[in-house]
Amino acid sequence: MDIFEKCRAYTIANDVRKSGLYPYFIPLTNNEGSEACIGDHRLIMIGSNNYLGLTTHPKVRQAALDALKTYGTSCTGSRFLNGTLEMHLELERRLAEWVGKERALVFSTGYQVNLGVISSLVARDDFTLTDKDDHASIVDGCRLAFGTMKRFPHNDLAGLEHVLAALPEKAGRLVIVDGVYSMGGDIAPLPELIQVCKKYGARLMVDDAHSIGVLGGGRGTAAEFGVTQDVDLIMGTFSKSFASLGGFIAGDDVIIDYIQHHARSLIFSASIPPANAAAAMAALEIMQEEPERIARLNEIGAFMRKSYRELGFNIGVSETPIIPVVIGEATRALKFWKALFDNGVYTNVVLPPATPQNQTLLRTSYMATHTDEQLEKVLSVFEKVGKELGVI
Repeated sequence: MDIFEKCRAYTIANDVRKSGLYPYFIPLTNNEGSEACIGDHRLIMIGSNNYLGLTTHPKVRQAALDALKTYGTSCTGSRFLNGTLEMHLELERRLAEWVGKERALVFSTGYQVNLGVISSLVARDDFTLTDKDDHASIVDGCRLAFGTMKRFPHNDLAGLEHVLAALPEKAGRLVIVDGVYSMGGDIAPLPELIQVCKKYGARLMVDDAHSIGVLGGGRGTAAEFGVTQDVDLIMGTFSKSFASLGGFIAGDDVIIDYIQHHARSLIFSASIPPANAAAAMAALEIMQEEPERIARLNEIGAFMRKSYRELGFNIGVSETPIIPVVIGEATRALKFWKALFDNGVYTNVVLPPATPQNQTLLRTSYMATHTDEQLEKVLSVFEKVGKELGVI
């Protein structure tokens, strides 16, 4: 059989394109943070992970420009060989201090962090235990590892304990959860998870991609709960609150040193470009200097959650500025997305299998830089479209 036959048989995307409801890979003409342009069509952006609104901040832009002028566009090599700059090490020192760990290690993308960390730590007789709502990069990191992946129901402590109790007594165990879940906007119950992990001798890794800059005064989920010392590994990305590209892992010095010498996604990838490292460092400084941004972000999240519920929308159990709006049937969700788009609101539609059947949702997310006027317009459009399509 021709290996390309599956490509020819795949027609779903084209079918949706022909219907005029295709919501993906839309090229932006301009992106100004809280607003974006697609051609001449201007939209309020509530589909971004730019939580603190720092992608257009003058300090972040200037830091990237200065690094570009000084170091050029790329290091053209991996961290392992010629790709480590003093800037990378300084960024790692500052990140470790920010999240309360001994040491941090910067990778070129957040995805590569999870691939490299998990696959380097988990050996053939070890086990990873993952929440069923964990990010795809965690799942792929487990697949790359030689150990065995076990999954437990979302935020189900009894389910986790049941899986742990059945493992061989001498097996290594790594529990991996998202701090904030990127679709549901809910928070992992870290204090209770820690108790279960300690009972069964498991280590705990928290993916804080959507938590740093949002929870714990910007330091993440462990800081939010006051349990930083009990979380073994904290992972973060630069493509959200840090307004850049890249990622890091933080933990005890000896663990990070081992990862640095064994993570294939670090050793065999070019290092993060200087401009991206400088932008992330400037964003970190702004988090530290302007805590009111983080406070504003969470005020907006609370306001929008309350408002959606008052309008009659189902937003699940969101606790953060990530707010899913459950629409239900896929075609209705696509029509809802298109109506929002036509009315000047940009969001993201999430379809099965990423969601259960008849649980298709619109993933909305908010920024510290959204104005009250923008938020009121978003709610007005949602109410209008929700009534037109019979969702509320």
